[in-house]
Amino acid sequence: MPTVAVLAGGLSHERDVSLRSGRRLSAALREQGLTVVEWDTDAGLLDRLRSERPDAAVVALHGGQGENGSVQTVLEMLRVPYVGTSSHGCRRAWDKPTAKAVLSAAGYATPDWVVLPHSTFRELGAQGVLDAIVDHLGLPLILKPDQGGSALGAQVVRDAAELPAAMVGCFAYGDTVLAERLIEGVEVAVGVVQRDGEPEALPAVEIVPESGVYDYTSRYTAGLTDFFAPARLPEESAKAVGELAVAAHKLLGLRDISRTDAIVAADGTVQFLEVNSSPGLTETSTVPMAIETAGTSLGAVFADLVARAIRRSA
Repeated sequence: MPTVAVLAGGLSHERDVSLRSGRRLSAALREQGLTVVEWDTDAGLLDRLRSERPDAAVVALHGGQGENGSVQTVLEMLRVPYVGTSSHGCRRAWDKPTAKAVLSAAGYATPDWVVLPHSTFRELGAQGVLDAIVDHLGLPLILKPDQGGSALGAQVVRDAAELPAAMVGCFAYGDTVLAERLIEGVEVAVGVVQRDGEPEALPAVEIVPESGVYDYTSRYTAGLTDFFAPARLPEESAKAVGELAVAAHKLLGLRDISRTDAIVAADGTVQFLEVNSSPGLTETSTVPMAIETAGTSLGAVFADLVARAIRRSA
């Protein structure tokens, strides 16, 4: 059996979530009979990759290191086969405005948005810029860092008076803010897995947070969000969100596994929000739920992806 290195942890804001994903994935792969080592992505990683070279690696990192292509570039330089998207695809998906622009150009609906760096607010006057955002997009809005995951820094704004504080909270996690028109509707997450080279959509998972906002706490605290797998959608909408997720996977050049977040609006329109090239695998994450709903297991899916990664390098 091959030896697989599960890379987790790192130094991003999402370290704890990544460690949880890594532990769950490692246990699932061991159940498939694979030899698994769990490695943190610290200063010792390069030495371990060289001296204890695994047959393949799985990137279970969330946030900057694992999703912006950095670790993938290192694995590519060292010629270590790995599960997941290439460094180039990671960079496209990691930047939310880029992903939205690519999907929009291909004809898929996505909420109207603007992207502005912190310097614009400082140089032109924060209040004037905030007023312009409201005039352009209207209310309610959602503000989020243009890069990052787990909804860190994301703020829903329903009243213009809430904007300054929301902007400050957003800038705590990045230097550029994505302001997006808030679309009310059914929130879904759709995993995509590549089998025999072709990406296939897993059953959509419907997300119903108790607070009304699927923020960091709602994502990772058991009991604060209700999940429905498969999502309670009409057949036509379920098909549409699956097609959107596969399209995002292909258009952004993703590989092996991804997760697309979307909203099904009241009029039935499917709105693309963002895509994740290294989706969470914790006990409250949607991809494992979707995998189980599809009638398979996390270990079986990733064992197959490990075998594919090894074959790619042969």
